[in-house]
Amino acid sequence: MKTGTFDILRRTAAAFAVAVLALAAPGARAFETAAGSAWVIDHNTGQILLSHNADVPLPPASMSKLMTLLMAFEALDDGRLTLDTRLPVSAHAMSFGGSTMFLTTADRPTVEDLIRGVIVVSGNDASVVLAEALSPDGTEEGFARIATERARQLGMAQTTLRNASGWPAEGHVMSMHDLGILAERIITEHPEYYTYFAQTEFDYENRAPANRFNRNPILGLGIGADGLKTGHTQEAGYGLVGSAVQGDRRVTFVISGLDSAEARARESERIVTWAFRQFVMEEVVRGGVEIARAPVFMGTGETVGLAAAESVEMLVPALLDPEITAEITYQSPLPAPIAAGDVVGELVIRQGVRDVTQSVPLVATEDMARGGLMVRLRTATGMILGEVLGEDDAAAEPVAADG
Repeated sequence: MKTGTFDILRRTAAAFAVAVLALAAPGARAFETAAGSAWVIDHNTGQILLSHNADVPLPPASMSKLMTLLMAFEALDDGRLTLDTRLPVSAHAMSFGGSTMFLTTADRPTVEDLIRGVIVVSGNDASVVLAEALSPDGTEEGFARIATERARQLGMAQTTLRNASGWPAEGHVMSMHDLGILAERIITEHPEYYTYFAQTEFDYENRAPANRFNRNPILGLGIGADGLKTGHTQEAGYGLVGSAVQGDRRVTFVISGLDSAEARARESERIVTWAFRQFVMEEVVRGGVEIARAPVFMGTGETVGLAAAESVEMLVPALLDPEITAEITYQSPLPAPIAAGDVVGELVIRQGVRDVTQSVPLVATEDMARGGLMVRLRTATGMILGEVLGEDDAAAEPVAADG
């Protein structure tokens, strides 16, 4: 008996059961920020809420101290440092002006003192002391080289560091996106040290009582803010890497290029308010519920049900139509035998307003045994006739959904 050949074709079909909502409202406007560059992310979902000049490398000012802190946190985790470790202060570290802890070469501050000094009073001297301790050659320049390498490993493609403090230097740049990656890593990977960022004051041995207050303008506003780092130089303007928690959501943001500390404070609060008020979590797919049927090759039945392997929630605009669409992608027809729960494809959900895509495995909802002799004969005959007549294989048939 002759049998025909069968090409496995890749198929896509709209999964109308997921929800295909109406087009976004005409004339809907995106959030407009006063910052020259901005990046905002929903921490729990990883959805980018705002990206404005976010991948442009810019002078980060003291916001780049976050990289020095990350390197210190990692050294604490692997045992190279402890919070009680006392470190020497070099003449180079002591020489810095601007924001400082007013350290001298006679001091031996603990690592915990230095961390608080970097975070709360933005100590340039404290940053250099940590950097020199972590540098492979004991210099700030050596630290900057390994910090840049570490940044690249973390996906911070627009980061090049020349020092540990953010002191103005040619070629010392970071993008707002990179600073966001850095902030998210600190929050996620180092929660035991993240609590330092919410401290509002620190006075090392009463050296600089006037400089003891945290410059982060949103910490005391009652909006859930608990970090992270301000920055300001004449070239960079005023910036902030901030994060806030309300309910079970966290939002992290980075802004730069504001023209005053007051403008930075206003824009930071405005962004936090917008991010928490203008987005809501919605279940767009319920796991295990059949959303389509796909043709089966050599099975006891002609089609098998398809369902998302798990429920999918997305953060969507609260006031705009989110324009959610979905596609199922699989190899058609699906070869029998198939067991319920087998991954047979992928469900891709797109939210047009925010340009967000999320994928979830597509599974079979039922068992489908391989057919016997009569099924194989009927399938072979159909394949041959299909080739002769030039017919194609059917794609998945969406299943109607309630609501």
